[in-house]
Amino acid sequence: MTTPVSLREIPQHNIFRKGDTFVLFGELFGRGYANGLVNEARKAGMTIIGITVGRRDESNALRPLTDEELATAEANLGGRIINVPLMAGFDLDAPAGEPTPTDLLGGMTLKSWQDDKLDWPHIEKCREVGVKRFRDGVATVMARLDGMIADGSNVFFAHTMAGGIPKVKVFLAIANRIYKGRGERFMSSRTLLDSDLGKLCLMNFDEVTANTFQHLIDGSAAIRARLEKTGGQTRYTAYGYHGTEILIDGSYQWQTYTNYTQGYAKMRLEHHAEAAWAQGVKATVFNCPEIRTNSSDIFVGVELSLFPLLRALRKEGDTAWVEAQWQACRDTLLEGKSLEALLQKIDDYNASAVMQAYRNFAAWPMDNSAELADLMIGTSEEITQMHKDRKQLVTDILSALVLEGTGPLMFMEASQPAAPVIWLNHDIIARQLNRIHG
Repeated sequence: MTTPVSLREIPQHNIFRKGDTFVLFGELFGRGYANGLVNEARKAGMTIIGITVGRRDESNALRPLTDEELATAEANLGGRIINVPLMAGFDLDAPAGEPTPTDLLGGMTLKSWQDDKLDWPHIEKCREVGVKRFRDGVATVMARLDGMIADGSNVFFAHTMAGGIPKVKVFLAIANRIYKGRGERFMSSRTLLDSDLGKLCLMNFDEVTANTFQHLIDGSAAIRARLEKTGGQTRYTAYGYHGTEILIDGSYQWQTYTNYTQGYAKMRLEHHAEAAWAQGVKATVFNCPEIRTNSSDIFVGVELSLFPLLRALRKEGDTAWVEAQWQACRDTLLEGKSLEALLQKIDDYNASAVMQAYRNFAAWPMDNSAELADLMIGTSEEITQMHKDRKQLVTDILSALVLEGTGPLMFMEASQPAAPVIWLNHDIIARQLNRIHG
């Protein structure tokens, strides 16, 4: 893909109604993009069905939810959950009696990890075990789901799976240096990617973030065929990230967070959507803006792209509601610290030669650098210190607004999607929010 395909007009078409089914292919945890789609499904009166990733017991064996866990999860979702564990990835899988990839990583230390080598034939066996386990689980889920969906109805499959970081102490220490370190604590992301540990992480990211989308599409083929024969339709969506257009120097320009290690898996996710689209399956990856979530908070500086949304709201509407959002953001700042001064820091940050060099769509995802870390992490910390409370930030307000805007955009566009990969930038999100509140 050489240029982004961006949504420029608010979609008007909607095929989903009461009696149709919304399937959340991923568990609903805390704050995140999935909540926006679930809210739209509720508004449409759809039957909501979810799955679970399951839980690990004391010996790391995968199990379904207990009755209590299931009740809590279903209350959170507002629908029924098919209690078959669909934990993606293979970091805790292995042939019976043999070590898992996580076991193999256990001996790595901060001094040794760059030189430590993995047994790749064994890793591949573990991957095969993990993929078979997941696909078998999908087959069981789809067999149950098939009996829950009426002929002639429409189904919205929303894929929300992402991640795949192995749970080993050494990776957390490395991640802190790559994503949070500067000066003497800085570490190049390329150092990780060139190591066996990094190569394993990329493989696991692919299985969790990308290949699960293909397993969903393949696993639901019988349901899709039955519904299409009886007058119904199926749609598939997934959440991508591949940079976002934000207001820079008065115009919407593509930019990105660096280093986004999972970018390789997000591009594979796009390729799965493109392959499905070529086969006549309406599968669309929506590349959404940077926000703060429980999982994104490790990436210090990812939130800096959120601030220009304030100016986009004014550019696309400039209503009393917009002014109220500006005021809510002002209210989070310390006395003597102005929102205008904060936005000037963002303008200076985006205008810097360092950041301009990273606005290279064709080269995405790029490696980090010491200069980038100094500027990005330093700017992030300076802005955070302008707030009264580190737990009540401007970016919390803006993240919630992005979630509110993307939910209806994705839900409506999925009915008649324009392409297999679509960017939702600050312009269309600001327009959607002004439409909701205007």
